[in-house]
Amino acid sequence: MSTQSHISTNQQYNAFSVLVVDDELGMQAILKKALGKLFSQVDTAGSIEEAEVLRCARHYDLILLDINLPGRSGIEWEEAFEDDDKRADVIFMTGYADLEIAIRALQLGASDFILKPFNLEQMLKAVSRCMDRRLNERMQYVMKRDYQRYNNSEIIGSSDKTHELKQLITQFAPSRASVLVEGESGTGKELVARGIHQASGRSGPFVPLNCGAIAPELLESELFGHTSGAFTGAKKSREGLFRVANGGTLFLDEIGEMPLSMQASLLRVLEQRTIRPVGSEKEISIDVRIVAATNRNLQEEVNKGHFRSDLYYRLNVLKIEVTPLRERKADLFDLVPYFSNMLTRELGMQAPKWAHEDMEAMSEYEWPGNIRELKNLIERCILLGKPPAHHWRELGGKPVITNAPNQTEQNDVQPKSIELSEHSGEGYPNTWTLKDVEKAHIQQIVNLHDGNKSAAARDLGVARKTLERKYKEWDSEDEGYAE
Repeated sequence: MSTQSHISTNQQYNAFSVLVVDDELGMQAILKKALGKLFSQVDTAGSIEEAEVLRCARHYDLILLDINLPGRSGIEWEEAFEDDDKRADVIFMTGYADLEIAIRALQLGASDFILKPFNLEQMLKAVSRCMDRRLNERMQYVMKRDYQRYNNSEIIGSSDKTHELKQLITQFAPSRASVLVEGESGTGKELVARGIHQASGRSGPFVPLNCGAIAPELLESELFGHTSGAFTGAKKSREGLFRVANGGTLFLDEIGEMPLSMQASLLRVLEQRTIRPVGSEKEISIDVRIVAATNRNLQEEVNKGHFRSDLYYRLNVLKIEVTPLRERKADLFDLVPYFSNMLTRELGMQAPKWAHEDMEAMSEYEWPGNIRELKNLIERCILLGKPPAHHWRELGGKPVITNAPNQTEQNDVQPKSIELSEHSGEGYPNTWTLKDVEKAHIQQIVNLHDGNKSAAARDLGVARKTLERKYKEWDSEDEGYAE
């Protein structure tokens, strides 16, 4: 590969910066020109003292360091290797093939060691190896952060039910025994399983599988793996999730959906702690903890003959029942701000300002979809810019603008009660004064919010005190009319 083609394929290095430390001005010029096509910033220095000033002032991802320098040698530049906050990859350059110096350089933490004279292609390959490794480290860090972002195992809530749930997770975690997690859809059963795994101290991974999402004929291969040629289309062997989860936890979600034939195979694994890949005669020992979850009542499924009783008892060594959200509504005061903050960060939007009536509405709701429904509702409200109480009225079939409320007729001076058709397009009667229209509209919005003046004021774009003043004025007028 030519130098030019090598450079053109590595534009991803533009975000990196390099420091070349060499007392030969010609070498500085050659490396700066070549690396300038790869990196956004290439600086040069002729001594350790000069390089240290640059290193303290700027950030470098890579340092090309000559060992034989005037004054302090490259091997003696301890600051570059001991400063973890500004640690860079270091490629040593030297004109002397001294094995002892090479060993010393590698002991310091050098990424590579190149003998002079070298051709430019040799140097660029060494640089690419260092930067590819750094890019991979960054990608791994991002993936880990992204994984943690979507797989947080923290149980949010301070209700008594949630406190008991956290205690059970802590109590059950150290054991190797299987755990059965029962609860309605959307209650966070996988979150409980992840919490058990993370608190268990097991060294292997947490591997989830939704048994209801895999075709029955593929489930055996998915769990146990298969050998090459075991069945039509099996061109390559496959390990299977039991081997992937070795040393860790296998989470079998929707276990009630597992076919009876597979239930027998799973029971055998739990009893013998071995698996046999499809198409193989060899038994493979495994160390996997099973956490199973279902939104069904497995005892009833056993009674109906839909689930094996022996597997049920094997899974039900330890049991956790996740309480539905409607029975622990106190958690809303923790969950709502948690999801609001999380979603506004993800969506890049401002935090919502919701009134007290929104929390009241959420507390009165029964949450058939549990926490999953709560999160979806909050996300929808943030995106649409509508508070929960307002949005629910629409979902319940009530439009934002409803018929004007009938007013109590105390005398003929009061504006006449009328019914406004949503599609009439006529609005208020022409005989009404502006004051009459204002009063009718304010009362309409207050009625829309079930008498909550704070929420009504928010929709009208005025302060609550303004509404209170209007009502006092109307009351004074009514008293005058009554006299």
